[in-house]
This record gives sequence, C-alpha cells and structure tokens, in this order.
Amino acid sequence: MKIGFIGTGVMGKSMAHHLQKAGHSLFLYTRTKGKAQELLDNGAVWCPTPAAAARQADVVFTIVGEPQDVEEVYLGAEGILTESSKGQIVVDMTTSQPSLARKIFEKALEKGVDALDAPVSGGDTGAKNGTLAIMVGGNKEAFEKVLPLFQTFGSNIVYQGEAGAGQHTKMSNQIAIATNMIGVCEALLYARKAGLDVDSVLKSISTGAAGSWSLSNLAPRMVKGDFAPGFYVKHFIKDMKIAIEESERMGLELPGLSLAKKMYEELALQGEGESGTQALFKYWN
Repeated sequence: MKIGFIGTGVMGKSMAHHLQKAGHSLFLYTRTKGKAQELLDNGAVWCPTPAAAARQADVVFTIVGEPQDVEEVYLGAEGILTESSKGQIVVDMTTSQPSLARKIFEKALEKGVDALDAPVSGGDTGAKNGTLAIMVGGNKEAFEKVLPLFQTFGSNIVYQGEAGAGQHTKMSNQIAIATNMIGVCEALLYARKAGLDVDSVLKSISTGAAGSWSLSNLAPRMVKGDFAPGFYVKHFIKDMKIAIEESERMGLELPGLSLAKKMYEELALQGEGESGTQALFKYWN
C-alpha cells in the first residue's frame, strides 16, 4: 500500500520501519528531516508538508507531540484533510484529547474519509519489537481494513468503539501507569535503603503480584542510571493533564493521578522534561 507517515520520533521511526519492512511504500513528513534519514535511505519518499504526504497515500498515520500539533497536522492550512480524498483512512496514533479525535472524525467524514484515533502503549521497546498495544476508536469497518497494518508493529490491538474511544482508553492506561511509577520508584528506594541487592529484589518481585510493565522494563533502567527517553517526561505530563481535564468533566476526582502529575512537573522544572519517564527515580535524589 501507499502509506503517508507523519512523525518519526522515538516511536514513530520504528513503527514506520516495520511498515517499510512489510513492503509498503512510505511518503514521509516530519518537522526535522534528519530524523527520517534512515527511512529515506531505505526508499521512503520525503514530502514537504502533511498535505503532500496525504495526497499520495491510501492510508495516513500520524504520531506527533501535542494536541495542538495534531490539530495543525490535520486541520491546518497544509494539513492532511486539505488533500485527503474519498475512501482514504487517516489514523492518529498520538496520545491526544478525545474531543479532538471526534472533531477530526467529523471533519474527515465530510470528505468521505475515515478517521481513527489509535494511541499506543509500550514505549520505544514495544515500537522496536513490534509489540505495541494499540487502542482504536472510530468506524469499525475502517479499523478492520487497517488491522493488517497495525499488526506490523502491534501485538495487542483492540477496537474500543466510536471516535474518541481509543483516546479514552489511553487515558485509562496513563492513569494506571502514573501511580504505578511512584510505587516502582519507592520499592527500589526501599530495597536500596535496606541494603538489599536491588537486581535480586527485582527478580523476586517482577513476576509476583507486584509485577507490571514498568517494573520489568523501566526499573532496571532506573537501577543502571539510564534515563534516556523511551517516552518523554514532557509528553507524560501532557497526557496526565488531558486525563485530569477529562476526569473533571465527568465529575471524577483522581488524587493519585494528581500527585503523580505534581511530581513529574517538579521533575520537569529541574530540567528533566526531555528524559524518559523512569527519571521519576531522580525525584528523591
């Protein structure tokens, strides 16, 4: 297939690579062309705008930074929907606002285009290994058409419902991670303070009732002092803000999430916004 791909950052680059490896033709746009160089060297075509990428594609994937970036990429003067055509499918994999997902869905529908919101979880490791969890909202028929493409870089792919449902599901995911990250950090700190071998402790607790993806994948990075981003602190703060806004609209108070957001914001003020989320470990230092 001819695929437009917009956003080749930490996760997007690996996702695009899997599509390329599966034999699909890629038409790329990203704000920093150098980040896409490896894909271009492997035969992808560079496009000067999101609209130019959309013009040549059957399906367009996007994974960018903030909701305002999503809105610009889809609805801006040189956005995807200015050049999309009837029968095309556009898929936003950025973690963004459910209300924006519905807005894009409705705008796309006016042009006979199907829009899916399909945020992912699994970080840089999941993207590289092709094992991402993908949560999808939108038209189910469009989901089924795109499913083989999702399967090139995802292993847990679930259709969640109407437009915006994918984003709501991702908010649930981020809420679960937020407080879990505090627990992971405190567990490691306790083990270290007690004079235990932290690697040995991880072997014991990672497969028991305390087990989690963060404990298995991020705790070892914390122990090694590896705070390189698999998922940026600044992006996690953005996600938590969206989750709190959505929960407030529903009259729901989430004190654990609010605490995690406060801690991560303090970490960002210390210059850790570009670090990976496991840098929360530095909060106690």
